Amino acid sequence: MTYKTILTLTCLMLVSGCSSSATWGWYVIDPTTPTGWTNIKFLVSGMGDTILISVIAAVISIVLGLLVALPGLSERRGWRLVNRVYVEFIRAIPLLPMLFWVFYGLPIVFKSMGISVPIDPFWGAIITLALSDSAFTAEIYRAGIQSIAKGQREAAQTIGLTYAQSMRYVILPQAIRRILPPLANQFIYIVKMSAFASVIGMQELTRRANELVVTEYRPLEIYTLLIVEYLILVLIISAGVRWLERRMGSDERA
Repeated sequence: MTYKTILTLTCLMLVSGCSSSATWGWYVIDPTTPTGWTNIKFLVSGMGDTILISVIAAVISIVLGLLVALPGLSERRGWRLVNRVYVEFIRAIPLLPMLFWVFYGLPIVFKSMGISVPIDPFWGAIITLALSDSAFTAEIYRAGIQSIAKGQREAAQTIGLTYAQSMRYVILPQAIRRILPPLANQFIYIVKMSAFASVIGMQELTRRANELVVTEYRPLEIYTLLIVEYLILVLIISAGVRWLERRMGSDERA
């Protein structure tokens, strides 16, 4: 089933539901009525925060993941141990408990050190998503870098490049093309996991849907629209990633 088919079936379900007055309550998101249109605008207005949180968290995760991955490639056992401990520890923590710890616990840790650093829901969500995803991103980097032939590194050393220069000019450009698809999957993961930010008061898509359910008492219809919002957002991201893959040559069919 293609993306177009899924969207078509979803739209048909919504339209048919709006015309029914039996057990469905699609009128709460009917764009042809003032109330329905107001509810839709209220729900969609949370998409900006969802996208902003996801993008910032993804950028931080990509940078942090690379910094964590490099020690794992070292010949020194101590550096590899640092990488292993970080990756296994972060991957073992579920996202929701980590979110609570960052939002409620991290300010207490800072306060005990004599530092007053209040964390609002926006940055609490970003820090949590970035930390949680960085462990997975680090493993993607490690696998991508190790997939580059050893001769590439030896050739770089032969012409006098340092380790940092070899990584910057020889290894990473090739590795990025290979790890772009899994990195894109991680970004989609971040977008979906950003829904957890609703539990600490972040006014993103899920939080707005929860608030509307409390006032309208129509969870089926409102959460259906919420799912459609995430579906459309993920499909747009997927299309953009495929375009980027073709531009970078990651797509072998291009």
